[in-house]
Amino acid sequence: MTFETLEISVDDGIATVRLANEPVNAIDQQMRHELADAVEILREDRVRVGLFTGSSDVFSVGADVGLFEEAQEWTTDEFRSNSRILGGAFDALETMEKPVLAAIDGTCVGGGLELALACDVRIASPDATLGFPEHNIGLIPGLGGCSRFVHLVGPGTAKDLIFSGELIDGDRAREIGLVERVEPDPETAAREYAESLLGQPPQALGLAKRVVNAARDTDTQTAGVLESLAQSTLLETDDHREGIRAFREDRDPEFTGE
Repeated sequence: MTFETLEISVDDGIATVRLANEPVNAIDQQMRHELADAVEILREDRVRVGLFTGSSDVFSVGADVGLFEEAQEWTTDEFRSNSRILGGAFDALETMEKPVLAAIDGTCVGGGLELALACDVRIASPDATLGFPEHNIGLIPGLGGCSRFVHLVGPGTAKDLIFSGELIDGDRAREIGLVERVEPDPETAAREYAESLLGQPPQALGLAKRVVNAARDTDTQTAGVLESLAQSTLLETDDHREGIRAFREDRDPEFTGE
C-alpha cells in the first residue's frame, strides 16, 4: 500500500501511524480511505500494538471545512456511505484484539479527537488542545464524539464541552478522564508503553480489551459471563502455562501468543 496522508512503519511488533497531511493533518477524503487501509495493516499478525501520532504542533484538526462544503452536494445516502468509511475504521480500532495507543501533541479536535477516542489509551502533552468545535458550523461530533466521549467523561461533562465548544488542555483532559496519561513528550512515552506491552501475553491483552468494552456497553451480569468465558479460554493457552512455569522458576516469562 502507498500512502499520501499517513506515514506507517512496523518495527518489532509496533505499528506507528503518523498523520502527515500538512499543514494541520485534516481528515479529508484521501485520509479517510488511508485510515481504513492503515487498519488492515494493524490487523496483521506481525503487529502487536498500534500507535497513532501526529506532529508536535497538531495531532489533527479533524475534517476540513471544505469537505463539508463538498458534502452539501451529496445525497443522504452518499453522506452515510462516506461516513461509514471513517466510522468503520474507528470501530475496527476499538474492537480489534490489540492495544492501540494515541500520542497527542498540539491540536486534537473534532474528528482528530474522535480518532483518539477510538484508541484504547490516550497520552497527551500538558499543553495539548482538545475539544469539539463542531457547533461552529452547526453540527455535532458525529463519529464517536458523542457516543464514545460520554463513556469517558460522563453525560454532564460531555454535554457541557459539546454545547460550549470549549477547548481544554492536556491536564484538564486528564482530570475529566478524557486522556489517561499526561507526559511532556507523549510520543516517546507512548512508544515506551507500547514496548512494555510487547512482553505481555497477546491473547490476554486482547481479551481484556474486549471484556472491558463489553462491560462498558452491557449489563454487569452479561459482562461477567463474557469475563468468565474469556478466562476459561486463557486457561488453556500456552502463554498461561508459560507464565506459571516462569513464576515457579523465578524468571521472566517468554510469551508467544499461543
